[in-house]
Amino acid sequence: MYAIIATGGKQYKVAEGDIIRVEKLGVEAGETVTFDQVIAVNNDGLKVGSDVADATVTASVIENARARKVVVYKYKRKTGYHKKNGHRQSYTKVKIEKING
Repeated sequence: MYAIIATGGKQYKVAEGDIIRVEKLGVEAGETVTFDQVIAVNNDGLKVGSDVADATVTASVIENARARKVVVYKYKRKTGYHKKNGHRQSYTKVKIEKING
């Protein structure tokens, strides 16, 4: 059994017991979160559209963290223009507990 959920502008294929990293949710570690934007559920046949209108996916938050630094370096030749910048994306690691639908 698996489900496709949407969160943070992205879509994830999840099954019970999976651990995924999603965009930061603002929920503390140890709490539960419910994803109600379920696009599809496969349980002995694929259900989409109005068949999954009331489906939810429950997950528990494992941790809130930041990813590795990505270095952004801008350079234009012959002008002496150099610009170095870094970015660390925040994420939430969740464990899928139950797929209701």
